[in-house]
Amino acid sequence: MSAKYSAVCSTTRLFSRYVSGLPSRPRLCRWAVQEHGQQRHFSNGRNHRMMEMSGFSEEQLSVRDAIQKICAQFPNEYWQQHDQSETDPKELHAALAADGWLGIALPEEFGGAGLGISEATMMLQTISQSGAGMAGAQSIHANVYATQPLARFGNKDQLESTIPNIINGKWRVCFGVTEPNTGLDTLRLRTTATRQGDKYIITGQKIWITCAQVASKMILLARTTPLEEVKKPSEGLSMFCIDIDRSNPALELKKIKKMGGRAVDANEVFFDHYEIPANTLIGEEGQGFKIILHGMNAERCLLAGEALGLGYAALEKASRYARERVVFGRPIGKNQAIAHPLADAYMNLEAAKLATYHAARLYDQSKTDKSITPHAVGVACNSAKYIAAEAAFKACERAVMTHGGMGYAMEYDVERYLRECFVPRIAPISREMILNFVSEKVLELPRSY
Repeated sequence: MSAKYSAVCSTTRLFSRYVSGLPSRPRLCRWAVQEHGQQRHFSNGRNHRMMEMSGFSEEQLSVRDAIQKICAQFPNEYWQQHDQSETDPKELHAALAADGWLGIALPEEFGGAGLGISEATMMLQTISQSGAGMAGAQSIHANVYATQPLARFGNKDQLESTIPNIINGKWRVCFGVTEPNTGLDTLRLRTTATRQGDKYIITGQKIWITCAQVASKMILLARTTPLEEVKKPSEGLSMFCIDIDRSNPALELKKIKKMGGRAVDANEVFFDHYEIPANTLIGEEGQGFKIILHGMNAERCLLAGEALGLGYAALEKASRYARERVVFGRPIGKNQAIAHPLADAYMNLEAAKLATYHAARLYDQSKTDKSITPHAVGVACNSAKYIAAEAAFKACERAVMTHGGMGYAMEYDVERYLRECFVPRIAPISREMILNFVSEKVLELPRSY
């Protein structure tokens, strides 16, 4: 077995009971993707039969197989209940942490699996596709991508203490960047971090911070040098890994009531002279924007995977309903008005799948292959996020319409999928800003903003 396989994890706690000395981090074994010498291309689990799996690596197939087994413990009813009660799916987080999956793309020396964003994208797609949807994937989303800059630029304590506790599930993470008055204009953030001796004083406001109610740590981007004192707007921003101390009156978390993904909280976060130790700084002061870029393209890949999973789950529901629902003495799927829109949605998802895993592969390979430029990675990751989000929206909308009146009923799940599919269209960057990016950087058109 190769070194890469020994770095990654097996799949189920049940299996680990029978293999002595199995490490605590995930370990992907060849048995997970082979049966009688033949590669197994897809699982027989629910909502996983549809997507064509040819061409994926053994690592990706092993991740998919293992995550499906974990997600099988959480049926659609679990997600319906958590959506309606707006309660955190802590059991899924615990199950993934117990088998080492929260460290899938983190270095082995800190307890991670040492895999890439390609495998992490497959993990998050599989979670979403299991029926967990965006809510399930978003419950661990920041643990995967927001820790990438930390792993690369963090100090000794952050690497040796913080990352292992994130991987083992003791600490959950949220990401504090977006602000209500700046939106996508990240370079003009107004939250400040002012150095005073061996501490920084944080003042300002963040918004749409997912899982802040349950997180122990926040990866925070704040301005350490006023905008008017820097040569370029990208300068003077710094990144921190801070504690979320809910007992501190200088910190306030306000939950936002929202349309979809209700099982995970979204928040406004207010800092009013909130003190943090100086050693919570990640990397060098003033280099926060360069550091955060290390995680942005990774997040686009992960979100594209989550959108794909949601779209395939919706399409599976719709096609099954179209086969079984009989009206006027025939299954409704026999009508081209039903069949053709679903077939069109499927082809869009398959095209988005190719774009998504192409982008993730470029992201991973760019670390060692210098011929792959940051420009190529950025275009691929942004394009994949855009295409996957649109494909998911089409699949979810058509799933509801295929169900007709029953598509409006909670028990059929597709209404929940439709509510959630707006997330990848809006976040972490809007469709329009991606179109602006491609217009300027690829087509060389004048900048419009």
